[in-house]
Amino acid sequence: MYANYVGVRKGNCAALLAPVVGDQFKLHGQPAYLLGGNFSVRVMKNGADWFVWKKEKLEVTSARVDELSAFSTELADLLLPHDK
Repeated sequence: MYANYVGVRKGNCAALLAPVVGDQFKLHGQPAYLLGGNFSVRVMKNGADWFVWKKEKLEVTSARVDELSAFSTELADLLLPHDK
């Protein structure tokens, strides 16, 4: 589906990584909460936050936001250059 990117997943969260020069990767887009195994988008409708993919939706809760935030932080740390 995304031939030029590598997908990474942990729990209910995922992100796409793009290869860069050498043996490194950079984040392509933003990490997302998975809904039915697919990348969702976060929208606000009628005063509530939702993760949405096509006609499926899941309410944004503090636990889900915390999971996505922890995943994003861990991924950012792993993508930082490290001395070999």
